[in-house]
Parts: sequence; C-alpha cells; structure tokens
Amino acid sequence: MPVMSSSHLTATTLPDALLHDIEQAGYYPALVADVLKAAIGPHSVDAHLVQAETTIDTETVRRHITVLVMSGGRLVIAHADDHTPSLDAPTVVARNVATATTETVPLSAIRGVMLTHVVNSPEKYRPGSLGREVTVTIGWGTVSRVDMLPAACGDPDCAADHGYEGTITADDISIRVSADADGERNLQNALAFAAALSSATGH
Repeated sequence: MPVMSSSHLTATTLPDALLHDIEQAGYYPALVADVLKAAIGPHSVDAHLVQAETTIDTETVRRHITVLVMSGGRLVIAHADDHTPSLDAPTVVARNVATATTETVPLSAIRGVMLTHVVNSPEKYRPGSLGREVTVTIGWGTVSRVDMLPAACGDPDCAADHGYEGTITADDISIRVSADADGERNLQNALAFAAALSSATGH
C-alpha cells in the first residue's frame, strides 16, 4: 500500500464555512487550519464547531481555541493555546509560543453527547426559544480519571482507617457557547453540531 506524504495530507481543502469560523475566532487561523488539515487528511468535513476564549491568569492573558470536526467516521478535536516557556537561564529570550494538539476519536467510541441549555427567566420562556446559552459535552471514555480521597464514616469521633474511596470520570470535552458573548450564529452552530453528532453516534 502506498504511503501518503505529509504534504499530500495537508493539501486537503477545508470548507469555506469552517475556514470562516476559524478566521472569526482570530487565533492564528493559518496555524489552526493547517493543524486541522493534517489531522483530517483526505476526508471531507461533515460538521464542525469552533470555540475561542480568552482567560486571564494573574498578569498573563492566555488565548485558547477548540475546534471539533466530524470527518470520515471520526471526531477530530483540535486545541491550540498560548504557551509561555520557562526561562531557565538569563540568556534565554522570551518569545511567543503556541501549542497545537489534535486527537481523533472514532464516532463508534463516543458514549454520549450531552447538551445543557441555560435559560434565563424560565417563567417567561417562549416555546421554541431554548435559551441563549448551551454547553455541549462529549464523552468517549478512552481515558478515565480517578480521584481518590480517604474514606470516612458518619461518626465524627471515629479514628479507624476506612481506606480510600474515589470517583471515576470518563474523558470528555465541554464547549460552552453563549449568544450574548459568541453571537447567535455560533449558538446555532453549536446546536446543529450537537444534533449531527448525536445522530451519527446513535447508529
């Protein structure tokens, strides 16, 4: 079987709608697009969701973008972040660094798609409106996180060793989209993506 070169794989053309959303996010769009092309390969894009956010950590402003793409029976997840390298020596010059990571999950491995609607003033809810904020959570369980804590009984005076107890949390990703912060179009894109992914993983 012939092996495709990396230059051939990255020659894939992304749909105009996906490129537009990446451009609108404003986080190094050329880099994000190329990272996605390399991960998607020769497959077509069936649906996508782009979410960018900025966080302030003490005195540092960090930008972050997440792109979800359904392609070729897979969910492709791309993350790109600002990264500040540590200065181990005074001769090292600080510079801007971005890290970009992709992960590919077969749609058959996805265990659930959860859509949480946030509705303000529910007493005034109008049928069909569904609120102005949603969180799309996707779980596939490839990796699980175990949080362990010392177990305790109900007796506050008990000093016995009860071992440990813990919770197992499946690997997942959550994307929060607000019409007020991200725009009505992005909110509708999130709803459409969640519906498409739910339909694809339900078969």
